[in-house]
Amino acid sequence: KSSRKKKVNKAEKRRLQKEEEERRLKEEEEARLQAEREAAARLEKERIEREQMEKLEAKDQERRELELAELHSLEEKFVSAQGWKTERRAYAKWEHYMACDGSPDPTVPQEINTFMSLWREDPSEDIRLVMEKGEQVLNLIEKLQFLLLDMPPSEITEKETVQYQETILGLQNLLHEKYNEATEHLLRVTSMYEDPDTGNMQTVIKDKNVTFCIWANLKKKVRFKNHVFSDTHHGFDLPQSVAMSSVAVRILHTHYDHVSPLWLRCQSARLEGLDSQELTQHSEGSAGEPAQEEKEAKEEPSVPAGEETLSDGRNSAASFRGNTNSTADTNEMAEEKPEKKSEILDMPPEDQVPQVQEKPSEEGEEASDGDVVDLRQFVPVGGVYHIDVLQLPHQAKQVKNWSMVELLDVGLEAYPYPPEEVGDATHPPVQITLGLSDSVIYCKEPVVARWDPAGQHWRTDGISSVTYKAQEKSISFDMGAFYTVALLQDVHLNMPYRAWELRPTGIDKALFRVTAVFAEVQIQIKGDQCMLAAVVADEKDVLSHLTGKWMCPVTLRRVLKTGGVNIFPEEYSYKYICANRKAPLMEVRAYQQMALVASAFAFGWSKWNLESGQDQVVFKVSEHLQAGSVKDEDWSLYMFNGQRAQKLKVTETSETFSGELEEDSELHSTLYHMLKDFASEEAIDKVNSANFLFIDVVYQLLLATRVLTYS
Repeated sequence: KSSRKKKVNKAEKRRLQKEEEERRLKEEEEARLQAEREAAARLEKERIEREQMEKLEAKDQERRELELAELHSLEEKFVSAQGWKTERRAYAKWEHYMACDGSPDPTVPQEINTFMSLWREDPSEDIRLVMEKGEQVLNLIEKLQFLLLDMPPSEITEKETVQYQETILGLQNLLHEKYNEATEHLLRVTSMYEDPDTGNMQTVIKDKNVTFCIWANLKKKVRFKNHVFSDTHHGFDLPQSVAMSSVAVRILHTHYDHVSPLWLRCQSARLEGLDSQELTQHSEGSAGEPAQEEKEAKEEPSVPAGEETLSDGRNSAASFRGNTNSTADTNEMAEEKPEKKSEILDMPPEDQVPQVQEKPSEEGEEASDGDVVDLRQFVPVGGVYHIDVLQLPHQAKQVKNWSMVELLDVGLEAYPYPPEEVGDATHPPVQITLGLSDSVIYCKEPVVARWDPAGQHWRTDGISSVTYKAQEKSISFDMGAFYTVALLQDVHLNMPYRAWELRPTGIDKALFRVTAVFAEVQIQIKGDQCMLAAVVADEKDVLSHLTGKWMCPVTLRRVLKTGGVNIFPEEYSYKYICANRKAPLMEVRAYQQMALVASAFAFGWSKWNLESGQDQVVFKVSEHLQAGSVKDEDWSLYMFNGQRAQKLKVTETSETFSGELEEDSELHSTLYHMLKDFASEEAIDKVNSANFLFIDVVYQLLLATRVLTYS
């Protein structure tokens, strides 16, 4: 019986194994057949899609010339905008000439030199008059800076560029010289501003451009060694040795920055020095050296002698050679659309291409010094504070009806601190408190830096015990000596942007919104101007003194940067933040064509732009003819590579990115014709009738913010 059971079990096992093997083979065969069917279906689908794509590409190629011709017709609006701005500049020059109001034309050397000479020889030292004249000087400087930023290279020669830059430097030096003369005059009549409580002199004199906080130590009492200016909340605490001396303390707060550009000029001179050395090394003999020296001597700007300053060492700056703009605006991407008659695929002018490529050489970069501030990464915000301790000049004495004062032709003298002594004696630091202005946003604790006149750069050493109080809007720190200081903020603090949107709001009107890291910036566009509509940080409206004012895009960029909100990347910004880098030529063409249709179509940020690669961009588009926001369901996704536009099947809620075309859509050589397939006649009419100045402003803002790369 046991033997029979074993035989039955073995037979059953063999049967089951056989059935399992047959079932496995059958499943494998079915799987193989299914895979073959799926592969065949996939190949067939790919063949059909390929044939369809070939047909669409052939169709696109057939109408390419016609579409490009229509696009060129629209692009003539950029040429019209440039012509209009050229005429505007000429008309402004003519208006100034006809006004005959006595103000000089800063672009005419004879007029500006005469103006500077007359003011330099003007004996008036009243501080109010100097500040009033200073406002005129600042306006002249601003005009020249605007021209350097606004004029295309084709309209300004290298000689004119150097001339404007030298004029700017001369005006800045003269203005600071006059501030020193006015301070010296004020310190001779301290009795007019004597504090009845302490017996010392203290006063605050300010306007919208500059603030003078001056304190004179008349009583020389240790218990009065500290002081806080109530109007500005600036204050100091002097070391005991200084408090017992005949000194005055001046905190001169210029709400502008005439110091940092010196760093750029120094960098430029150093780069030219490296270039000249390389040329010398490759030349035969040393015959070229005198010529080089002669060239440098000719290019060096002439700075009047005697223009000495106290703590910022302004006159030791090198020339402006070879640089059109300040550090924050070097190699700006084009803000003018040059005349363009050739095919859209032609290379745009060099000044239109975003400078995002790696530089082949890094020789010109600052030597590695942890205390030296890189102005490509940090920038002064809120102006510059010139903090000086001065020798108190001889005071006026009343003799009967006469006021007598001893005058010495030495100018304003700095009090030496720390004193130059032999040995390792230590000296206590100077404690400084600065009240922060409401007109500036500090999103994070600012970096306190001092200006080094010898090295021509900002440094962080010599500053210690920094205490930042955001609620009280003040910052305190210790200094080893008296310096010119600034509060610096990371240039790329608000980058990359979290989102952006551009939508039309009326005839030749639009709203451009950039949601940055710490703030949301809303810019209204109307005609040839734009306006800061709102800046929201921490759910509060800030920079209210800048909102509601119409200005050109160049001015808008300047005031936003000055206010501490920078949404304008530079050509080197990709080195400091993680950017979604795109091909420069393609990016420029995208901004051009977006601007051409911005009067009837809204554009917005898409998360798939990060996945589309360097050679193409993805953004949301919606026809938008009514006021109000765009609904989520109205958006569609489009992809553009500079040569071809297509509507995508993928949506913002899709799980993965795909370049598959939307059903019943075609390929087009331009974004305009791609949108035209799905647009209403009213929308196309608005695009064709849009004002060329409106289109140009939209293009400038898109090019300045580079939302397709820095979002």
